[in-house]
Amino acid sequence: MVAEAFRKKINIKKIQRLSKIDNWFLEQIKEIVDTENEIIKIGLPKNYIEFNRIKSIGFSDKKLSELTKISEIIVRKKRTALKVLPVFKKVDTCAAEFKSFTPYMYSTYQRNFSIKSECEADPSSKRKIIILGGGPNRIGQGIEFDYCCCQASFALKEVGFETIMINCNPETVSTDYDTSDRLYFEPLKEEYVNNIINREKEKGNLLGIIAQFGGQTPIKLAKFLHKNKLPILGTQFSSIDLAEDRGRFKNLLDRLKLKQAESGIAKSYNEAIKISERIGLPLVVRPSYVLGGRAMEIVHKKNQLKNFVEEAFKAAENNPILIDKFINNAMEVDVDAISDGNKVFVAGIMQHIEEAGIHSGDSACCLPPVAIKKKLIVEIKKQTKKLALALKVKGFMNVQFAIKNDEIYVIEVNPRASRTVPFVSKAKGIPLARIASRVMVGEKLSEFNLINKNKNMFAVKEAVFPFNKFPNVDVLLGPEMKSTGEVMGIDKDFGIAYAKSQIAAGNSLPTSGLAFISLQDKHKNEGTNLAKKLVELNFTLCGTEGTANAIRKNGIKCKKVNKVSGGSPHIVDILNAKKIALVINTGGGKRAYRVQDSTSLRRATLINKIPYCTNMSTAYACLEGIKSLKSKKMNVKAIQNIFH
Repeated sequence: MVAEAFRKKINIKKIQRLSKIDNWFLEQIKEIVDTENEIIKIGLPKNYIEFNRIKSIGFSDKKLSELTKISEIIVRKKRTALKVLPVFKKVDTCAAEFKSFTPYMYSTYQRNFSIKSECEADPSSKRKIIILGGGPNRIGQGIEFDYCCCQASFALKEVGFETIMINCNPETVSTDYDTSDRLYFEPLKEEYVNNIINREKEKGNLLGIIAQFGGQTPIKLAKFLHKNKLPILGTQFSSIDLAEDRGRFKNLLDRLKLKQAESGIAKSYNEAIKISERIGLPLVVRPSYVLGGRAMEIVHKKNQLKNFVEEAFKAAENNPILIDKFINNAMEVDVDAISDGNKVFVAGIMQHIEEAGIHSGDSACCLPPVAIKKKLIVEIKKQTKKLALALKVKGFMNVQFAIKNDEIYVIEVNPRASRTVPFVSKAKGIPLARIASRVMVGEKLSEFNLINKNKNMFAVKEAVFPFNKFPNVDVLLGPEMKSTGEVMGIDKDFGIAYAKSQIAAGNSLPTSGLAFISLQDKHKNEGTNLAKKLVELNFTLCGTEGTANAIRKNGIKCKKVNKVSGGSPHIVDILNAKKIALVINTGGGKRAYRVQDSTSLRRATLINKIPYCTNMSTAYACLEGIKSLKSKKMNVKAIQNIFH
């Protein structure tokens, strides 16, 4: 806002009076805006001193490209021709008390310094591997990927490589001074990564760059690495692009004779509308190359389509979008695998607790599957191996399947580490990230012990959400990721494992009390069975008018409670009075007052810390957990002791 004020020629004194920001900072911002206007007017500087000055105050090559309407590649060539290059400076991790053997570096253009400024990077002459981290933590990109990067660094150091980490997140373990041999605390952007690679290539033997452990952020750099003939370790860009490009991936599935929902690829808004008319509702809109399912939506109503398609194209950033038929009432399955190019190890098959349509990062899941037929598990393994070999995967791969009526459909494939790698590793006692990193440098899967150390227990992963921090956010889940963390429950009994996961997620299950049920019309028949099970577990029932009537028709007692729009005393009043032990609510209708009713109900459960379920499959899992809590003893054991 301050920069925009300067662009609109507002006086610095007025800005200071309104913002209360110290003049020193305002002058720095003004200098940036003045320089920006100068660049727009006269173009790129023609001499070293001026070019170095604009770099020193923070203008990236990409920003200079936007301001001058010149391609970023040409901007970089002009800059390097003038020898305007960054130098790297050390942050001393020992505070000068004694020599630091593990410093980390940051780049600078050292304003007003000469062309011969000292660079403190001092690359070694060793065999080295660069690991691209995950960048800033945000929804869709969290510590699960940081775990993979750290494990890769530890494993590769053990077998004699120098490991170089590039990351810019002070919160993560990958940026600890002793995780890697060398750390560059730099943004994961083309310009900065390229500068580091060029510096490290000056000495020693750079074997390659690992881009598949940091999630979607480094994967988006794979194209740049490939174009610039920089060595990528593991799965190559051609395979990454084949999996990410919705059109090419669809053709691959056709060639492998693997099932997928009816779909189409759209490169324009008009194409998207034509495809949606051909496929019919409900459908899923999926952008390519996005993080955490961003702008992915399930379209149930025709009037939703325009906005959803427009948002998908914005998120896809010039890539096409996929429009496919949504498979209603399907079970979703996540699979993590490692391939060495010849052999494929299926590390974990995880059954989602929530039905298909909820982002995999938000869905609870169970390992091993609790309700998938053995023949389908065999087929899932077979299809996973087919995909890994066809994509020429070397390292990690994650596949998402949907199962309906014993038919398996491929949803998508990610040729990289997934956020479930730490969960599967801990559930099975197999160091998957360490193994995958060594496979990427040429070792074979046959050289590793891949035996599951945990054959008799269920592990349940549950997502943790930040809804209590955002007062206007609905807790209802969908295809765009909302969770910010995850927890794990482990036990020989599935119900107890699920109950443990809920305790860890702050959603402890009750064993008695008043249960409130409010279901969409399509769930009301199924809701009767749910009500019977709750009564068998000694719960009393209440519900909104439509749900209560449907339950009472089957001879089950269920007290009617007003929705918020029906007037007090209504459900939110009762929740606030702490009289309800469990809420099962699968969402309201599309009319504004019904949406508001459902949203206010779910917010009240959150504020009052009442366990809630927003879909039927989660409700049944909760009942399993409650049943086990009432009939079995819960034991606690450290995960380190399970495999010893």
